[in-house]
Amino acid sequence: MRDGTPRTRAELIALTGLARSTVGARVDALLGVGLLTPSGEAASTGGRPAARFAFNPEARVVIGADLGATHALVALTDLSGRVIAEKAEAIDITQGPVVVLDWLVRTGRALMRSAGRRRSELVGVGIGLPGPVEHSTGRPASPPIMPGWDGYDVPAHVSAGLGGPVLVDNDVNIMALGEHASIYPDVEHLVFVKVATGIGAGIVSGGRLHRGAQGSAGDLGHVAAPHGGDVLCTCGNLGCLEAVASGPAIVKALRAQGIEATDSRGLIALAKAGDMAASSAIRQAGREIGEVLATCVSMLNPSVIVVGGILAQSAESLLAGVREIVYGRSLPLATGNLQIVAARTGDHAGVIGAATMVIQHVLSADQVEQYLVNTAS
Repeated sequence: MRDGTPRTRAELIALTGLARSTVGARVDALLGVGLLTPSGEAASTGGRPAARFAFNPEARVVIGADLGATHALVALTDLSGRVIAEKAEAIDITQGPVVVLDWLVRTGRALMRSAGRRRSELVGVGIGLPGPVEHSTGRPASPPIMPGWDGYDVPAHVSAGLGGPVLVDNDVNIMALGEHASIYPDVEHLVFVKVATGIGAGIVSGGRLHRGAQGSAGDLGHVAAPHGGDVLCTCGNLGCLEAVASGPAIVKALRAQGIEATDSRGLIALAKAGDMAASSAIRQAGREIGEVLATCVSMLNPSVIVVGGILAQSAESLLAGVREIVYGRSLPLATGNLQIVAARTGDHAGVIGAATMVIQHVLSADQVEQYLVNTAS
């Protein structure tokens, strides 16, 4: 029913092949908890018109949080991922999990109050963090820019304040989920690249997010860059892509030339103001990223590469560099229909993806079954 098409019981019987009694009982149960809602009547073929039912995304709410190194966005959404209320705020992830997560809990509660939703209507919380996460436990795993977070039980902390379930993933994975769900739901193979304080990738393969064995798939920023040389990275290695093509790396390179750029936002402001050195540096960063992505294209054969993150706001310079290398280095069979595009969900990719992660979990067959059993008891 989640495709939004209203259906009658008879249509559901025909689609599922289930017995009339089974469909009737399930429809009644879903109506009882509000996940289905009446949606008019079908055209009469003689006799009383059959009632139609539709999925009701407003029945429950989800909190999605995209926590970055210096900024955060928290949103309250319905079960379709539509944003109901949101709040953005500057944060410092290095303040540690207690400070940041307490803020998240307070913000989530405030959003629910502003929307007039009760705690009982919250079905889960999704969180994206700017570092490696063991998805099965929701614990950060040696995150380079998050001191004090390693191994911290994020789900338990947030669940104590808001309720559960609480699902956690790295920020790029949830951005990939958000962009895929909102803009490219029919694309089977997509790579989302975030270029900001760090660099990472989210990989959608066969229509599903690919996390790898321990959840570290897509750690693009710590792949050795072909021209990385001996530049020290925050992870401790030399020559990582992040060390030469991230926002801070570009700012550092410009400062070495005597060009004052305070941070990534200042860098974008320079580029938009027509500063040739800034635009050139951003394009070169795109080339460096393209060198690594060309290998990914040969390995994964995506049909869409989406570039997001704060530096994508200067999309043309960055994308020009990426396209120049990827289209030049990869085989024609892999690039013939390949689109390399800027993210279209903007700042909302992360919160939509975090909410989508929870929605996919709570509306899975097993979870809906368990929910109905618990409600009935």
